[in-house]
Amino acid sequence: MTASIGAQITRCRRAAYGLAASAMLLLVAGCGAEPEAALPDPRPVRTVTVEKREAGTPITLTGRIEADDEAVLGFRIAGRVLENSVSRGQRVLPGQLLVRLESQNEMNALRVAQAGLATAQAQLTQARNHYERQETLLGQGWTTRAIYDQAEKARRTAEQAVEAAEAELKAAHDLVGFTELKADAPGTVTDAGPGAGEVVQAGQPIVRLARKDGRDAVFDVPANVLRTVPSDPEITVFLTEAPAVTAKGRVREVSPQADPVMRTFEVKVGLTDPPEAMRLGATVTGRVTVSSGAMIEIPASALARINEQPAVWIVDPGTRTVSMRNVDVLRFEPATVTISRGLDTGEVVVTAGVQALHPGQEVRLLGSGP
Repeated sequence: MTASIGAQITRCRRAAYGLAASAMLLLVAGCGAEPEAALPDPRPVRTVTVEKREAGTPITLTGRIEADDEAVLGFRIAGRVLENSVSRGQRVLPGQLLVRLESQNEMNALRVAQAGLATAQAQLTQARNHYERQETLLGQGWTTRAIYDQAEKARRTAEQAVEAAEAELKAAHDLVGFTELKADAPGTVTDAGPGAGEVVQAGQPIVRLARKDGRDAVFDVPANVLRTVPSDPEITVFLTEAPAVTAKGRVREVSPQADPVMRTFEVKVGLTDPPEAMRLGATVTGRVTVSSGAMIEIPASALARINEQPAVWIVDPGTRTVSMRNVDVLRFEPATVTISRGLDTGEVVVTAGVQALHPGQEVRLLGSGP
C-alpha cells in the first residue's frame, strides 16, 4: 500500500518536470531574434509634369444694347403739347411728324408778319412811283435836286422796310414750323417723351430716336480694367438671359471723361451683324481675354500647405521619393491655380494623394509599373 502511493507520487513529479521543461523551451524560443519587418509598398499617387503655356485672364462686364447713332430730339420753343403720335419701338420715316405743339400764338405772329409785309410793299410801291415822277420832272427842269433826293431816300427806305418785313415773315414761318417735331432720318423711337397737355421748355428732350440699324454694346469700365485691355481686342457679347445668343464686336468709342459718381468710363463696342434678339435696351454680358504671358498652371488639388504657406509635393524621378516645396500663387481658379514662382518646367508634381504623404516617402505613379 505504501509502495503504491510512492510510485504514484514519483510519476506525478516526472510529469511536472516534463511540463516545466516544455515551458522553458517555449520561453527560450520566444526570446529569440524577432523576424525582419516587411517594407511598406510605395504609395500610389497621380502626378502632372509642369509646363508653361500662354495664359489669359478673362474680363467679364455687364452692359446694355444701344443704337450706334442715337439722337435726342426737342423743340426750339416752349409750348404745350397738342399731339404726340409716337410710341417706343415705333419705326419712323424722314420728315414724319412726331409731336405737335399748340400753335395759336405762332399763327397770330405769322398773320401780323404777313400784314406788315403787305404794308411795306404798298409803301414801297408808292415811294417808287413818287421817285420816278421826281426823276422825270428833274430831267425836264420842273423840280429841284433837293426834292428829287428826298424822293430817292424815301424809295430806299421803303425797300429796306420790305426786306425787314420779309425777314420777320420768314421768322414767323419758322416759329410755326418749330411747333412741329419731325424725324430727321429713318429710325426707331426709343423714348416717346411727354404726352398731350404737358408744357415743355425749349431744348427739353422729347423723343429719342435711334437713327440707324447699327447697335452698340455699352459698358461702364473701371479705369484699372481699361488699362489692361489691349488697344483693339475682339469682344464676345451675349445676352445675359440667353447666353446662346452671341455677337462679336470691337471697341468703337471710349469716353474721355470718367463718370463723376461711379468713376467709370463708358465704352461702346460696335457689334458685327448682331442677332435680332439683341434689341435696344437689352442687358448683355461682354467678355474679353487679356494675355498674361507664359504661366504655370497646375490642378488646384495639388496645393498643400507648409509653414502656413502654399506648397506642393515634388517627385524625384530617380528615386521616386517626394519632397515638399513652397510656391507663390498668382491666381486661384475653381479647378486650377497659377504659380508665379517655385516651379520649373519638367518637374513632376503630385496632384492626388497629397494628404497622406511625408518627406522622403517612396511613391508609385499611377499608370506606371509597380
